[in-house]
Amino acid sequence: MEDRLGSTPNSLPVNPVDTCNTYYPLSEDGNITLTSSSNVVATTTATAPAATTASQTTSNALCMLIDGRRVQQRYKLLTDGLMQVCRVPHARNIIEKIRFSRFLRRWEDHHLSLKHNEIVSNTSEGYMDRPILYTSIEDICPWSKTKMIDSKCRFCIRIVTNECIYFLQVGTLYLRDQWFYSIQWKRNKLKFERILRSANRPEILLKEMTHMIDFAMTIPIEDAEIHQFPLEIISEILQQQQFNLPRYVHENVIVSLAPLLEKNYPSPEICDFFSRHCRDSPRSQIVIEMFTPVVQRILKHNTDFGKYPRMRIFVQEYLLALNSQNDGLRVVQNFIKRIHGPTMICPFPRVLSNFVSVCLAAIYNFFEDRKSFRFEDKDSCRAYEEETDSQLVCYTTMLQTMSTFDDWRPQLGLLLQSIPFPDEALTHDRFIEIFKNVVKNFVDDSRCEVHQTVLGIREGKEGWLEMFCLGSVACDDDGEMFSLILNKLISCCCRKKRFLLSINKLLPALMLLALRENQSSLETLCAMLDLDAVENRDNKLQLISTLQSTPTGLKLYAKVCDRQIALRELQQKGGPRKLTLPSRSTDSDLAKLLSSGSFGNLECLSLAFTNVTSACAEQLIKLPALRYLNLWSTQFGDAGLELISEHLNRLQVLNLCETQVTDKGLTYLSYMKMLRKLNLNSTHLSPVTFEALKEKLPALQECDIRYTDAW
Repeated sequence: MEDRLGSTPNSLPVNPVDTCNTYYPLSEDGNITLTSSSNVVATTTATAPAATTASQTTSNALCMLIDGRRVQQRYKLLTDGLMQVCRVPHARNIIEKIRFSRFLRRWEDHHLSLKHNEIVSNTSEGYMDRPILYTSIEDICPWSKTKMIDSKCRFCIRIVTNECIYFLQVGTLYLRDQWFYSIQWKRNKLKFERILRSANRPEILLKEMTHMIDFAMTIPIEDAEIHQFPLEIISEILQQQQFNLPRYVHENVIVSLAPLLEKNYPSPEICDFFSRHCRDSPRSQIVIEMFTPVVQRILKHNTDFGKYPRMRIFVQEYLLALNSQNDGLRVVQNFIKRIHGPTMICPFPRVLSNFVSVCLAAIYNFFEDRKSFRFEDKDSCRAYEEETDSQLVCYTTMLQTMSTFDDWRPQLGLLLQSIPFPDEALTHDRFIEIFKNVVKNFVDDSRCEVHQTVLGIREGKEGWLEMFCLGSVACDDDGEMFSLILNKLISCCCRKKRFLLSINKLLPALMLLALRENQSSLETLCAMLDLDAVENRDNKLQLISTLQSTPTGLKLYAKVCDRQIALRELQQKGGPRKLTLPSRSTDSDLAKLLSSGSFGNLECLSLAFTNVTSACAEQLIKLPALRYLNLWSTQFGDAGLELISEHLNRLQVLNLCETQVTDKGLTYLSYMKMLRKLNLNSTHLSPVTFEALKEKLPALQECDIRYTDAW
């Protein structure tokens, strides 16, 4: 970011033996002067074909022209180092002036340290037998006369105190300027600290704050202390006088702080100050103009709101201030869109998690605050609810807006999968009304990893499917949302035995919706019969009765019976024990072959070097006696591996060499407890997954992991 002078913050190398006049203007007596808002003549280096000069206005900054571009030299903050020191008393007459002239000076070597209040030497002897107090310094400037007479190119700083004059000498121009600005910083830091802590009048306080911030922004020193000190001292002052400052001072302080906060987080005290302004003056132009860049920086770069809770509160108050504007919800939504950016992928990976953290904390606090309030009558309670409901609508609408971005939806689904809301939120009509749109956006997403986030985060944990089930706390639409979710899952990726067994607890709701001719519930019940995913015989009989109670259910049940008859014919005893398909066979070739006779005795099947894919798993799971399966060098992948792991629990030998399976699918092998031999040669197996498989497969005797990461 360019500073106020328009120069870049990065330093460029400067020739250390260039003359002082290249960088500093000389006064009539030869001294180098550096004063605020002085006119400095910047020249090109001596190697330039022609001397070019330009008058530039700077503020306490060293500037030069390089290829016609003005660049400001930057320095690291010094706290100690070696210097040559000379001390002379003030000359009272011409004799003493000659006696203390530069020709007769004696120099001493000292290791100087810049302390909080003074400049001290580690030896405390000779010229530095007493420290140089910053408060005693009357004038300090770079001194050019030494350079003119010294053949060794020494460079000097002159410090005038009320008792004497000190000359500090170093060997390079860069080091001289580094010492000069470091001393200036320490001196002014102490001055501002004392003035601000003792100021009683608001106008003086504001004036000195502004001067301090201007000084910190213009001094050419690069160090964290330069920006942190003004923030710390202002935080301290604001904390002491938080209720004594008039409103105009509040606004002016905020305006003055803006440059410092472009690269720094506000302190907890400043966050409180900003939050109070958002609450007291939500429609103030300060909120839009000054707070927006600060909040954007927090959302883009903050890593942990748990460590900075008051920073999160400030963001919450800022969002509520936006919501209080005309057409407030649209303003908040536009702010989220600007933060995301115009591209398909948001360039700031932390923005979404920070937004979600802010919203979840605000929603939780909303319902906690409602518990603590006590009302005398229903009217006051109703008035309070109407006033605060806009806050809940704001944060819930933010979640809805976030769910409209394709790149944010997968992570948002994972963050909300654990249902991180209090019970009161799940029974709040307005919250559920808006939040259903978030879940609908997850369900409408074609990516399985997104719409599967409506399921429980782990086995035994309820998800949004259960929350919207008919009769559950969040269901306010007679199961409409539940049916939408169920239809997506059954038609896409969850028509599997493991999933159907997990929703046996929802059978009463499923059968009730099936009686009402709900298509997704009817198809789910048929899938449970088809894959034998009903826990007990009584439930199975009741399920069949439900299907036979409606015309649509009766038709679907008839198709299930036809498929079961065909399956029983396939699984009849007889047929070959071993079968090898020719190379270049496809999924349809395998399906035709298995439908041509009975394969109830088939124990060994080789599909090696064929063109089968994961789709063939639908046929493989119909072979109950299968013990040996060879899929070497096929297009078989994770989806097929997940399906056969549910049904082929008796499989003992499995060859997946040179297939497309990854860790995601290989984790499902843990359900095949009878596996004795496993070939994972040349697959995407990781060491972590391999170690987990060894623990979960007790019968495993041989496992080929050559040419994998686990090898």
